[in-house]
Amino acid sequence: MKKVLSGIQPSGQLTLGNYIGALQNFVRLQETHECYFMVVDLHAITVPQEPAALREQSQSIAALYLAAGIDPQHAAIYMQSHVRAHAELGWLLTTLTSMGELERMTQFKDKSAGKESVGAGLFVYPSLMAADILVYNADLVPVGDDQKQHLELTRDLAGRFNSRYGDYFTIPEPYIPEIGARIMSLDDVSKKMSKSNPNPGSFIALLDEPDVIRKKISRATTDSGREIRFDRESKPEVSNLMGIYSLMSGLSLPEVEARFEGQGYGPFKKELAERIVDVLEPLQQRYREIRSSGMLEEVLKQGAEKASVVADRVVAGVKERMGFLKA
Repeated sequence: MKKVLSGIQPSGQLTLGNYIGALQNFVRLQETHECYFMVVDLHAITVPQEPAALREQSQSIAALYLAAGIDPQHAAIYMQSHVRAHAELGWLLTTLTSMGELERMTQFKDKSAGKESVGAGLFVYPSLMAADILVYNADLVPVGDDQKQHLELTRDLAGRFNSRYGDYFTIPEPYIPEIGARIMSLDDVSKKMSKSNPNPGSFIALLDEPDVIRKKISRATTDSGREIRFDRESKPEVSNLMGIYSLMSGLSLPEVEARFEGQGYGPFKKELAERIVDVLEPLQQRYREIRSSGMLEEVLKQGAEKASVVADRVVAGVKERMGFLKA
């Protein structure tokens, strides 16, 4: 079975976009691939985090993995920091990464823009991300548009290591899901729905109460006119909402158009909100059961142990090829 690696940062609340674009695909992939799904807490601290908030959000995301349907018997679920090989290989790969490569990273440019002081971790974290992938010799990496550049660096570093020390790393390929790869913000469709957006009205959080969901959808930006028609060029706002409706209901876009023909935005938004509530309420119930059950600690422990077996073996091979003495 091919290996898949992915992770989500414990910063901010997971959104409907994360559920559609990531979690649902994780659930599908676990049936056909050897999967490693982590909470990337080491990446989160590239910017300051309040300790209590980091702990809570780390537990929350791990519980949402389970609530969404990821089965710890099929996939490893763990904290990045619990598998020490990530940090060790991250340093080894940093020594193979040039300043120029890191300076070209678009995310670094965006996150450092206008700041007087920027932490070194924010600068070098693409090397750690490469280690996250290569430490399992992953074949596939689910990525959004904002991470493609980092995956290209990972591929370059793997090839550089192989060229210098002999073939060892698998060159990973991107996994671009056909469905739900890009859910846009509710207030600005030029931006992806993001948990880091400071405006909570721009996204549906997975743990939003039903009335909060209804209010956010009712206030979502729509195009002029009232026709429910899918056209990303002339009607991008309603097209985004139609895409969400399609994914929540299982109806095709033409079926959504037919269902709301002549009804206008009001009835459409009202039913869209109910579709989202219907999908998220069972997930929220499972989430609450998981958090209260006490099972999370054991799931994370077992996941880290499973991941460490593979990761430690890969790092040992890297160190041997690079010339380190065995401990």
